[in-house]
Amino acid sequence: MTAPHPRFRRAMAVPVGMAMATALAFLPNVTASAAEEAPAAEATSLSYVVNVSPGQGPSKHVKKAIAEAGGTIVTSYDQIGVIVVHSANPDFAKILRTVRGVESAGNTRNAPLPAQSTTDVGTPKVLDAEDLADVQAAEGQDPLEPLQWDLPAIKADKAHEKSLGSSKVTVAVIDTGVDDTHPDIAPNFDRAASVNCVTGKPDTTDGAWRPTTGESPHGTHVAGEIAAAKNGVGMTGVAPGVKVSGIKVSTTAGYFYTEAVVCGFVWAAEHGVDVTNNSYYTDPWYFNCKNDPDQKALVDAVSRASRYAEQKGAVNVAAAGNENYDLAAAEITDPVSPNDVETPTERVIDPSECYDIPTQLPGVVTVAATGAKGIKSSFSNHGLGVIDIAAPGGDSTRFQTPAPPATSGLILGTLPGGGWGYMAGTSMASPHVAGVAALIKSTHPKASPALVKALLYAEADATPCTDPYDIDGDGKVDAVCEGSKNYNGFYGWGTADALDAVTK
Repeated sequence: MTAPHPRFRRAMAVPVGMAMATALAFLPNVTASAAEEAPAAEATSLSYVVNVSPGQGPSKHVKKAIAEAGGTIVTSYDQIGVIVVHSANPDFAKILRTVRGVESAGNTRNAPLPAQSTTDVGTPKVLDAEDLADVQAAEGQDPLEPLQWDLPAIKADKAHEKSLGSSKVTVAVIDTGVDDTHPDIAPNFDRAASVNCVTGKPDTTDGAWRPTTGESPHGTHVAGEIAAAKNGVGMTGVAPGVKVSGIKVSTTAGYFYTEAVVCGFVWAAEHGVDVTNNSYYTDPWYFNCKNDPDQKALVDAVSRASRYAEQKGAVNVAAAGNENYDLAAAEITDPVSPNDVETPTERVIDPSECYDIPTQLPGVVTVAATGAKGIKSSFSNHGLGVIDIAAPGGDSTRFQTPAPPATSGLILGTLPGGGWGYMAGTSMASPHVAGVAALIKSTHPKASPALVKALLYAEADATPCTDPYDIDGDGKVDAVCEGSKNYNGFYGWGTADALDAVTK
């Protein structure tokens, strides 16, 4: 089926040098597919999560009930009590919810598990000689660093004079896959902490974490923002001395389904990851309402997985989203859910009861985006009590123009195949914060996730509300910021500070 709205609501790709005369554009519409999930599944099968008491695994009683309801267990995460199941029975979840020992159960998607997909989601334009004609790197800079206005915006350039971060720290990019052969990523890649989780079950085949031809460059771009090596080759990451791993969780068409996300968090937890970056929302629901039994099961499953990762030592960082929503509002109109059917149903939700996951889950660091002028990006979601911190995510160049020599208001990152290009979104803000968290962990190697988060917020530069917020200068207020200078709905505790991360 065809997705009625673009999927990548955490990032937007723009060709280098393209003038952005209108609001930032999303990636083009894509065809929903799950070919990578279950090549052996029947075409009419759906994927489900069944949640039981953590620690024991599914009982014989529950296993029997799954089989009798027409389900096949794909894998079971006994640590958190989440079972991934395929079934062609449309009443499978309803039946399982009546079974003794089952705490919640629900389908993770609305589209069936098809046989194949060859959909292309598009890529940013690779930097070429013309784009670099006037770029002159200063002594000690990587060649493309002059284009990275985002590094001085969080004092990362000054931080690098003190520390590049520790190679004992790993940031996992839970995303569309990471091209570890890229010259800026290869020196810092952690193969042991990398995996393909698209089916909901770990695939450790060498290179399985990489995006294939035609798949989104999103995860590779994010990885470069975090930890592109300071090696004289291309760009510089926020934490160019730490390790980065790739945990691939999206289908070819760019859908991040619950079973894959659960697998990703559990894998990170079991492989010594210190920080996870999550620049996505879990499909097919933008907001998952706990009064719906299917959606409640998805919230339960991802909550258990993200909490488990934190209990094992990981700080989970997530993008706030790109709709300019006030996530603290009494209600929000969600026109895109579920996004894997022909026509989604517009609905009004209460964001205090219906969650963008993993972004709004307890313990997760929620990141808003800023542009080159240091104010909230035109697209960034916001909300007092929801946003924890802000960081550069880019914006339309005409809204927030960077100081020379940078020319684009977007964020430079690595692209699969050894190139570089611009993207923008809270997807790009989140890895800046993940990088700063990695620097804090490098400075304080014994710090718990709770302490790393406390330092992250305490060291952030207080950023007062932008009031009035009229990003396009048309005389109309585009968003309302609530709160104080030290804590508000646009910037949370403030803008991330990399220098403090390595000096305090």
